[in-house]
Amino acid sequence: MEFPRALRERRVRRRLSQLDLALRAGTTQRHLSFIESGRSVPGRNMVVRLAESLELPLRERNELLLAAGYAPAYPESSLEAQELAPVRTAIDHILRGHLPYPALVVDRGGDLIAANPAFDLIAEGAAPELLGPGRNVYRLALHPDGLAPRIRNLAEWARHILAGLGHRPELRAELASYIPELEPSAGALGFAVPLRLSSSRGDLSLMTTVTAFATAVDVTLAELKLEAFLPADQATAEALWAAAGPAASVAGGQAPGNM
Repeated sequence: MEFPRALRERRVRRRLSQLDLALRAGTTQRHLSFIESGRSVPGRNMVVRLAESLELPLRERNELLLAAGYAPAYPESSLEAQELAPVRTAIDHILRGHLPYPALVVDRGGDLIAANPAFDLIAEGAAPELLGPGRNVYRLALHPDGLAPRIRNLAEWARHILAGLGHRPELRAELASYIPELEPSAGALGFAVPLRLSSSRGDLSLMTTVTAFATAVDVTLAELKLEAFLPADQATAEALWAAAGPAASVAGGQAPGNM
């Protein structure tokens, strides 16, 4: 894609006027207008400033630099690379520290990088081909052979997942085909959409939080997401502690009744 069109599309997508972006990037509206029309060729530093001002993900910043004819500014390392060894250690520490509650790490596309043992309770009964590192957790959630038959609030949870897949239109279309035309349940949803899931330990009600490496300058690291599940009620907390058994003690936590 040519740079002027790439820049303009990203600016419009973020609903910024030329003046808004120019002020953020420390330039003039006139200069930005010339850049977007192709009458002026920006230098590398200007492209970087514009990408930062648009708050683009690192991958898109590299794409914008390439479109302008410059080399990418941000490396994209393999997660197995030696320089990311501290990251792998940190991920393992976070996953173990979250026990007895489930937690997992996924990449940009939702493919599983790692999960702690408590995630097994969520994934129980799913087809083997949907499980394990490299498998897509969104497909696991909504596939008929995955979690979908056990999700009590499938309509709300499916909408929650599909809303976050704008950058993966093919996957979004596949997952949408698995979901029947369900109406959301009546009444208020509350402060967050929980995952209501039947399990061998009884019905679970789980909230989720998503964490990212905020200061990352490596594309791979910046795109990792840690999704941690937390109990939305006492019964779920007790079920998760019971399922974890000795693993919870190793993690150094305390059961709800001992808090």
